[in-house]
Amino acid sequence: MATFTVTTFINRPPQEVFDFMTNPANFAQWQTGTKSAKWASEGPVGVGSIFNSVGELMGREMKMNAEITQWDSPNVWGIKGGSGPMKFEGVSKFESKDGGTLVIQNFEGEVGGLFNIAEGLAIKQLQKQVETDGKTLKELLEAR
Repeated sequence: MATFTVTTFINRPPQEVFDFMTNPANFAQWQTGTKSAKWASEGPVGVGSIFNSVGELMGREMKMNAEITQWDSPNVWGIKGGSGPMKFEGVSKFESKDGGTLVIQNFEGEVGGLFNIAEGLAIKQLQKQVETDGKTLKELLEAR
């Protein structure tokens, strides 16, 4: 099981960052590896809600279902994904700092299937993607 943390400062209020970042309809705008995403469950969003996404890691298409494990707007959201070749848990914390938001993303995951032989490389690639995505998210939200 591999773990990593990515921290990004965004000069926007925590509620705005939380709302944008946790909406699957926005994922493809700022997540390099995401082609599309949408809610799969109905009703109010919270713990137990599920979203589906289609993305790419190391040149291979990945379909994933993820479940919300923590939901405390605008402070914390956690997700857990177990479908596809990668199983992971992620928790994002949104802290008010210097008039903006410090986003702290903690991930823990393991890969299987074809990715298993290159687990270290796959996790490093995922971490690099999350770092790039944080920069894209920052630019996108700060341009508003």
